[in-house]
Amino acid sequence: MSEEGDTFFVSLTERLLGLLLIIIGAILIYFTAITGGLGAFTLFFGVLSLLFMIIGVFLLLVKPSE
Repeated sequence: MSEEGDTFFVSLTERLLGLLLIIIGAILIYFTAITGGLGAFTLFFGVLSLLFMIIGVFLLLVKPSE
């Protein structure tokens, strides 16, 4: 396979992984907000979900090297 094809699939995988991380982060934020029994772990899961979303947005915005 040529190098152009490899770069295309790496870029596609990077975008899909970023989208997946954003979706997982949004679901985590939703369930963290509606679950009242987390107690001290609410902050932990809130920060973790925001971290997932930030990494996902970063993966969507970054341009891969050519």
